[in-house]
Amino acid sequence: MSTTLVKRWLSTTSKAATVRSLATHTTSSQTLPEKDCTSITPPYQRLLDNLQTVQDILGNRPLTLAEKILYSHIYNPKESLADGKLVRGQTYLQLSPERVAMQDASAQMALLQFMSAGMDRCAVPASIHCDHLIQAAEGAEIDLKRSITTNQEVFDFLESAARKYGIEFWRPGSGIIHQIVLENYAAPGMLMLGTDSHTPNAGGLGMLAIGVGGADAVDALTGTPWELKAPKIVGVHLTGQLDGWATTKDLILHLAGKLTVRGGTGRILEYFGPGVFSQSCTGLATVANMGAEVGATTSTFPYSPSMRAYLSATGRAPVARAADNAAARGFLSADEGAEYDELIEINLSKLEPTINGPFTPDLATPLSKFGQVVKEQGWKDELSSGLIGSCTNSSYQDMTAVADLARQAKAAGLKTKVPFLCTPGSEQIRATMERDHVTDALEDVGALVLANACGPCIGQWKRDEHKNDENAILTSFNRNFKARNDGNRQTMNFLASPTVVTAMAFSGKLSFNPMTDSIPLPSGGEFKFSPPRGQDLPEQGFTAGRTAFYPSPMPRPQPDTEVVIRPDSQRLEILAPFSSPFGDHNPRGMELPALKVLMRVRGKCTTDHISAAGPWLKYKGHLTNISENLLITAVNDEGGEVNVAFDHDHSPSESESDTIPGVAKRFKARNQPWALIVDENYGEGSAREHAALQPRFYGCAAIIARSFARIHETNLKKQGVLPLWFADKNDYSRIGAGDLVETVGLGDLLSCKSRDTITLRVTKRNGETFEIPTTHTMSQDQLKWLRAGSALNYIRSKTQ
Repeated sequence: MSTTLVKRWLSTTSKAATVRSLATHTTSSQTLPEKDCTSITPPYQRLLDNLQTVQDILGNRPLTLAEKILYSHIYNPKESLADGKLVRGQTYLQLSPERVAMQDASAQMALLQFMSAGMDRCAVPASIHCDHLIQAAEGAEIDLKRSITTNQEVFDFLESAARKYGIEFWRPGSGIIHQIVLENYAAPGMLMLGTDSHTPNAGGLGMLAIGVGGADAVDALTGTPWELKAPKIVGVHLTGQLDGWATTKDLILHLAGKLTVRGGTGRILEYFGPGVFSQSCTGLATVANMGAEVGATTSTFPYSPSMRAYLSATGRAPVARAADNAAARGFLSADEGAEYDELIEINLSKLEPTINGPFTPDLATPLSKFGQVVKEQGWKDELSSGLIGSCTNSSYQDMTAVADLARQAKAAGLKTKVPFLCTPGSEQIRATMERDHVTDALEDVGALVLANACGPCIGQWKRDEHKNDENAILTSFNRNFKARNDGNRQTMNFLASPTVVTAMAFSGKLSFNPMTDSIPLPSGGEFKFSPPRGQDLPEQGFTAGRTAFYPSPMPRPQPDTEVVIRPDSQRLEILAPFSSPFGDHNPRGMELPALKVLMRVRGKCTTDHISAAGPWLKYKGHLTNISENLLITAVNDEGGEVNVAFDHDHSPSESESDTIPGVAKRFKARNQPWALIVDENYGEGSAREHAALQPRFYGCAAIIARSFARIHETNLKKQGVLPLWFADKNDYSRIGAGDLVETVGLGDLLSCKSRDTITLRVTKRNGETFEIPTTHTMSQDQLKWLRAGSALNYIRSKTQ
């Protein structure tokens, strides 16, 4: 794709449109009252003043919206931009995020790291959301009760830590982190970090919400400037209007097909044009959510009337009024003449429903051609389950649109032909659906409504059927890697809009096209759906539902609270700091010690491959236990087997090969630091810092890749693992298991001597030696993390 800067002249139209127990829940049936928005309203005046300082340094050049939000959050711009330069894709920015959000699986490790920093409170407002540990099996209430019992010690830990440090704690059943953030915390122009890759969902409210690992969240929680290489900006110009069956989900599915899973890496997607202003706020959030599937840093949109309406409907009118004022001063839209690194044109009027998959979210097929693809691929023309909801598509608009289809089908005497599961995104959505008889409409045709949690989307699905069979499911989720949903690598997950999923659940066939096809009726006639109609916001307003799930707003820290961790726990483990690879124990001085290559990983290796989710989520707070899943679904390029590594230095009592974590543990026991050789876009997928923590725990000191996914590369740096890029990608195949690699030139880099390349001296098992060049993206601050052994070690030394 072209990297030529493309000027975008802002159109006049765009610029102007500017618990523990479940027994005692109370229920509110009233429209949401106006909230105290003190802690969630961005400090617009301070941001504008900071942005003006940056503008003065940059010569007052026109800025994109993403640049305005990002640069207004630069920490001490006069110092960090002292050279007067800020180059997208090159300059490292020191930023001050305004908020942190953490889900229960990732919050465990984030809090364990924060606790070791020795602070008595968080430097910024933060929230914890219990959504990942609730397994879907029988239905909302039963699943929720069982999951609370099963995960009680984790929830007790999170709740006690939240109380101690003044963090808002959203109890199990409250909903999915991203939906709750959109409903309660998101605000135009804000910069927020979240410990989940789909944090960008909040970009639907015209902000920058960025998914990070727990160590990055600790930066914000401790008030340490958070570092990010200034992303390039891709402008997505939207014209026309969505019509018929086409939705914003189809927009991002279509774009994923154009950009691929790597096309957004190191970039922010900034949407603009008249097509933006005809979309609902929650529809824009769907688009922003799945920007993660193309590797984008985040996505954002100019402030719009739909955002103002959504803020008011969710009790945040004070935020809307403040945003109106900021927008009038030009803060919440791009400047006329702002430049983009790439420009993409999309006419929404020509967009048709799209289905993506299987096994990757960027394999896009227009619905009109999908039946032919099914035939060409030889897939069974059968749908085994339809699943709607999740953080991507569980808005009131989504749910009322599928309810419209359900009512059409019921009137014709139809019920779904396959299991049809619905996941509400939040308690607020669930309660509003129930009040407005949306839930009744779905259950009347066979739907099973699940708990307000992630459930099947992240592998928390107890699915007894099709355990080892090839089968196809259709979902409105965002990610569809192998085995992600039900643990079965043969389950093909196809991504589509909630309305397409719903319609196809009534047919039971993959080839069914609801725009053109009919369903035979028992009476002998045929039924054809009319295009669905949803409602953006409820006429009676939202209802809060069971408020016992909700936290007290802006809680004060209670420093005397004891954080609950059982000494014999198999779920939680106090972290021991990683040691620095440099020091008297290292004869190579400021070079890494000689590293043994553990293995060469073949092909796609996502964070799901490195640290599987599903049943392993229960060990998120116990590094020793969860490390047992290290790379267990990765393919060894030397032999092509899954979860097999070779130990060429094994003792007579040991086998020549073992599982990957098995060999890694052998290396650790021998005090043998090691390296991995990996393929393209290594670490694609979730912002799962365990995928960096686990190899580091077993002694990994460097990973050499053809390319890295952005979040994972940063996570590796945070944990003290050196990520290097092959200068010549063909060198990937020259290094194998058992080879010895040594860095040459790292010492110069650590001594503040500028080096773009680091040489690797490779000694093959047969004694042959050669050198290959590698490149790096290490900044001066990141080198301090490496030298200290981890970013947390460095932060601790600064706070102490």
